[in-house]
Parts: sequence; structure tokens; C-alpha cells
Amino acid sequence: MIFFKKKKPTLDSLIPDDFADMHSHLIPGIDDGSKSLADTIDLIEAMKKLRFGHIITTPHVIANLWNNTPEKINTEAEKVKQHLDTTKLSIPFHAAAEYMMDASFFQNIHSNKLLTIKDFYVLVEMSYLAPPAQLYDIIYEVQVAGYKPILAHPERYLFFNSRFEEYKKLKKAGCLFQLNLLSTTGYYGEIVSKLAQKLLQHDLIDFVGSDIHHQKHAEAFYNPITIKTIEPLELALQNNKLFKF
Repeated sequence: MIFFKKKKPTLDSLIPDDFADMHSHLIPGIDDGSKSLADTIDLIEAMKKLRFGHIITTPHVIANLWNNTPEKINTEAEKVKQHLDTTKLSIPFHAAAEYMMDASFFQNIHSNKLLTIKDFYVLVEMSYLAPPAQLYDIIYEVQVAGYKPILAHPERYLFFNSRFEEYKKLKKAGCLFQLNLLSTTGYYGEIVSKLAQKLLQHDLIDFVGSDIHHQKHAEAFYNPITIKTIEPLELALQNNKLFKF
């Protein structure tokens, strides 16, 4: 008897209609994402083909690298929106930010109003080299300031690979998790893909995001997924309905 291995679905086939994406880098020249307005338009066209119906773009805010302020982000986002209004690409487009949890962020949590994904949800990230020394103090202070932290791409912090309980500790501390969709295709490597699988299996993922920076990211959505468990991923995709506006 011959047994045929079931073909893995491609990531694009799992994207629901009118999907609300809450993590991307589409504002031209403001960080390591889109380089020009033409790039931005091409990326949004690609996202619409993937059934994205709402876009919340999140430029980096990193001290001494991407010193983006709410004023700068909103000004540049408005230019994109004005251009979209003059094209057939009309799509709900909103700007928030992806905040690096560094010393500068810790010092300014209470003094500066943060750009949120929606309501009080704020997207935060860590260095890929090591967590900040004051990680749990930062998570606590973000909540004291009235925000709900969403940790971007927890599966990409490989220093937690041998310390999986740290993820559960972060969740207990009040931190939500946002998985990068491309992590389910092996785009960032096998270790990241396996961490994504484990986080999904343990029901630790709350939301998902494209984290699209360039066309290679958009094209990778047509790759097969490498994870074994699809149901928790589909649930997280549905959870993004929260961010429709």
C-alpha cells in the first residue's frame, strides 16, 4: 500500500478575508522598511492580493538608530494615506509604532504618549541578542502607564530557546504575544519555526502580524507552512479582528 504525505497548505491560503494586519514597516524612509512611496504602494498592492483589508503599520522606535517621534510618524503616515486616497488602493491605513524596550523607552513610558495599535495596545520588541536587564520592570511600568504590551515576534528571541518557561512568565506578567506569520514557513530559519510551533501548541500566541518590510516578505506568503499545528494559528488570525477600524 502506498501512503502519500499530505501536502502542507501555503501561508496565503490561511489568510482570512479582510484580514487586519497589526505589524508592518510601510512608511517610506522612516526605518528599515519601505524605501520609497513607490515601494509602499507596491507592498500595499501585494497585501491586498493576500486579502489584507486593514493595515496598521508600525515603524521602529529605537534610541540612536530610529529616533521616530509620534509627530514624525503621523506626519509621514498622512502622506501615504493622502496618496492612497487618490488611487484605487483605498484601504484603511493607520500608523502606530514598534518600541524597542531599551533604557530610553523605560525612562519615557510615563512622560510621552505612546502610539498604540488600537486603544491601549502597544507593540514592543527586544534586541535579538539578549533581553533588557529591566525586562519585567518595563512590562510592569507599561501597564501602570495604562497600556497593554504586545511582544512582537517572541519566536525570534533565540535566547529563550532553552528557557521556554520564560515565555509563560512573561504571559503571567501581563504581556501578550504577536507571532510573525512568516515564522510558520521557515523564513527565519528552522529554530524560529520550531519555537513558533511550540508557542502555538502551548496556546501562548494571541495575535499575528506580517512584519512586512519589502517584497521578499510579501512573496514568501506563498510558501508552504512548516509548522504541524494549524488550528492555533487560525485562531490567532481570527483574533486580529480586534484591530479592525
